Formats: sequence, structure tokens, C-alpha cells
Amino acid sequence: MLAGVGALILSGSYERAREAKVAGPDAPVNVGATESGNFDAHNSPTLARNPARPANLAASSRIDTPFFSCGLHVSSDGGKSWTKTQIPAPKGVEAKCFAPDVTFSADGTLYFSFVTLRGRGNVPGATWISTSDDGGRKLSKPVKVLGPLAFQVRLAADPADPDRLHMTWLQGKDVGRLQFAETGNPIQAKRSDDGGKSWSRPTTVSSTARERVVTPSPVVGPKGALYVLYVDLGDDTLDYAGGHGGRGGPPYAGTFSLVLARSSDQGRTWEESVVDTRLRAISRFIVFIPPFPSVAVDRDGRVYAAFHDMRLGDPDVFLWSRGADESSWEGPTRVNDTKRRDGTSQYLPQLSVARDRRLDVLYYDRRADRRKNVMNEVSLQSSFDAGATFGPSLRLSSRAFDSRIGYGAKEGLPDLGSRLGLLSDPRAALGVWSDTRSGTRATQKQDIAKGRVAFRSAAERSAAGERRLRYAGLGLGVAGLALLALWARARGVPSRSALRRLSLWRPRPSKRRQRPHSEAEGDHGDDGSEAGVQ
Repeated sequence: MLAGVGALILSGSYERAREAKVAGPDAPVNVGATESGNFDAHNSPTLARNPARPANLAASSRIDTPFFSCGLHVSSDGGKSWTKTQIPAPKGVEAKCFAPDVTFSADGTLYFSFVTLRGRGNVPGATWISTSDDGGRKLSKPVKVLGPLAFQVRLAADPADPDRLHMTWLQGKDVGRLQFAETGNPIQAKRSDDGGKSWSRPTTVSSTARERVVTPSPVVGPKGALYVLYVDLGDDTLDYAGGHGGRGGPPYAGTFSLVLARSSDQGRTWEESVVDTRLRAISRFIVFIPPFPSVAVDRDGRVYAAFHDMRLGDPDVFLWSRGADESSWEGPTRVNDTKRRDGTSQYLPQLSVARDRRLDVLYYDRRADRRKNVMNEVSLQSSFDAGATFGPSLRLSSRAFDSRIGYGAKEGLPDLGSRLGLLSDPRAALGVWSDTRSGTRATQKQDIAKGRVAFRSAAERSAAGERRLRYAGLGLGVAGLALLALWARARGVPSRSALRRLSLWRPRPSKRRQRPHSEAEGDHGDDGSEAGVQ
């Protein structure tokens, strides 16, 4: 029996190891990644899929150097190849595009938002939206949606309503160099019910009692509810008020709160839920472009929130979740499968949920650089039990790259961007990230790279599980029979009698139709001719 159990464990481990695998090499997304004279710093990607044509993907990117600009690349073959889309500039404003985002509506319309910067301080002047009905190959003339000082603008399309679109942002009042000049800058939201032609009046998402909020991350749930995850910086004036002067050094020593706001009436009213109040900063950051937490909702309405935190002494990725009808949060669950307190950083997680409820987490990972903790790789881990446990990490990046390359590197505060991009379906997960392998600390070049993980389908996993059970049952049966034979031999008991004693086999009545008893036939004897083992 021990042998059978061992066979079950080994076969299960083998099958689980085959659940997922990296599919093919990683590769650049942005045009110019391999050009020697191109030094664009692409980061903060958003990855979106066209629900009307799933092979049609779009990836936006923020470009910090050598000029503030935006990138948009589209694919018609599921991410195997990419082409660059020309972004039309609004008339009458400075041609400085920044902080782009992209999404597809339920009917396949692409929406691309961006901010134009103005003045020597490069503050947001206005927010614009362009659309595309050909999968992103050509964008429409930009339409102004927001006015000055709209930071951290994000889009979220309703998956059930092709005309409904949500926008969230942090509305600044007054700014100085690398700082908000005063507290109380709220997170706001507005929606369009006609495909972006008109918009509702803004509503305030964050509580007025929270003076320093940042990073609104929106997602629409299965019943049209809008969720916005954000960070409350508490008393952190080091980052919010630019106390670090844009230079590196120890992070803020206090704690942050992770907060989820939910609206079930299309953004008119909001209710707040505190996910965790014990977040500890992993580094300093520029408050205008901070790292974003990630939020996802599965088709049952379970909400997932993820962010990095160093409560255990070094940066780890943590996950929280809450059921559709639950009021309290489960977690945090430590996602990365590194040794605790190993001195390496895992950070900036991105979540995505497949239709079969598999939860994927993509993040930057420095586990291979325990000596210096500066060389990044990109890892993905998956959960098949609603985030309770995670499988082993898979490395998507084929080569480590330097985390010290990017905007702010000369001041000791390099920026790889505010987020990663991730799309999941039952058969695969596609991730994109900011990669510096082609750059140096002098050029600050960054590219958007992509990697893919292939998964077994639910049907294949179920079939594999059934095979494991059959093999394990066979192994248990063979092991049991072997032990029984050894016991019978040691006791001098005939094997057939031993089997009867243990009730492993039972005589069964004959399936033949019984004839009426007659005296001519006589009684059956005791030789077992009619009562033998069938």
C-alpha cells in the first residue's frame, strides 16, 4: 500500500509539473528594440485583447526618454508579431504625449487614452481619447476628455456593454517640482454610455478623510460593478510632497493602506473596503508616476488584489481576495516561492484571471541575484484554487536585465514603470514588461518584451487526474495483493481462503436464470459446483 501511495504522489507531482510551461523564447514588442540608434525608454505597458477577435492584441507604453511620448503596438496573430500605430497629436497643444492606456470594448472598438504635458514643469494639460474600429491600425482624431492636472489616468471597458467605458484618475489641485503642493487630491471617476461621445460628471471615489491617495486601478466585474483599487500613503510626505528631491535612499518607514472602492450604480456612489493597513514601502518613488497595485475579478465575482510589500524584511508579492458576497478579505498570501528573507526583491505584480478561473500573477524577480539584488528577471505563478496556493514560478525572461537602467538612474531613483501587462485564457498567459537588456545606464534605453506560458486545458487536467487515480488504484491493488500473499505464505493459509477472510472477493450469485427445483434434479451437493467463486 505504501508503494501505491508513493506512486500516487510521484505521478501527481509529475502531472502538476506538466500543467504549465514557457512556450517559446521571449521577444521585443516595440519597433526599434533592436535598432542601435534607438534609445527610447518604453515602460508601464498595458496589454489588451479584442473580445470580438481574440488574436487582435494591443500594447501601450509610456516613453520617458529621450522625449516624453507614447507607444502603441498592435498584433493580429495573438502576439507573435507587432506593428507600430501612429498616434495623432491634438492640434494647438505641445506635442508631449504621456501616460497612455488602452482597452477594447465588447464590440471590438479600441480606446486609447493619453495625457499631453505642458510647460517646463511638464504638468498634465489635458487628457485625450482616440478610437479605432480596425483593431488599432489607425486611430481617430483625439477628443479631449479631462482638463489640467489629471494624473494616473486609466480606462476600463464594461465587458457586457459595448457602449460603456469608465475612466479613473487622480485630480491634482496644485503641484510643485516632483510633489503635490497640498493634500486632499481626490481619486475621481466618470463614465460614457455612448462609446466615448459624451461623459458623465466626475464623482469622487476616495474618502475625503484620506489625504494622500494615489494609483487608481479600475476593473469592471461580471455584473457591471466598477472596482477601483488604490493606495493610501498615510503620512508619507517623503514621496507625496517630494521630500526626497527625486533622489534615491531609504524608503518611507511608515505604513500604507490598500483600499478597494466599489460602485454598483455605474460610478454614482461608492462604498469602501480596506484590504490591508500594514503595507511597507519597498523604495522611494515619484508621486506623479508611482507603482500601481493590481486588481482582477473572476466570473463568480471574487475580487483579487495584489501588491508588493516588505513586511518580512525584503520585497515580496502578496495577494488578497474577497468573495462576491463576503465583507472581509482573505490573506495576504505570499505569492513568490522564494525563501523567506532571502534578501532578494519580488515586486510590481500584475493579475489576470482566465475564463476557467485560473489566477495568474506576473512580477519582477531578482532571486537569481542574491549577491547584489539588482538584476531583474520576470516570473509568473498560477493558482487553481482561487489564490489559496500557487504553483512553482516560471521564468519568462530568457536573460536577466539591470533594474538600474531608466529615467532617474543618474539620481539613484531609476524607474521601470508603473505596471506590467498580462492576459490570460484557459490555454495560455501572455505577459509584457519593461526590459533593459539593450540599454545602459547612460542611454537609459528600455523596451517592452513579451513572454508566453502554455497551460493544459481544464479537460486535459481532469483527464490527467483520472489517469492518476486509475494508476494509483492499480498500484494500491497490486501492493495489497502482494502483502496478502506474503501474509498467507507466512501463516500457511491458502491464498484463496485468505482472500475470502479479508472479503476482497465475495461469491456472487449466478447471473444464469434459475430453473424450478424438481425432485428429478435432486439436491446439489457440497462440492461447490453451483456456488463457486464467479
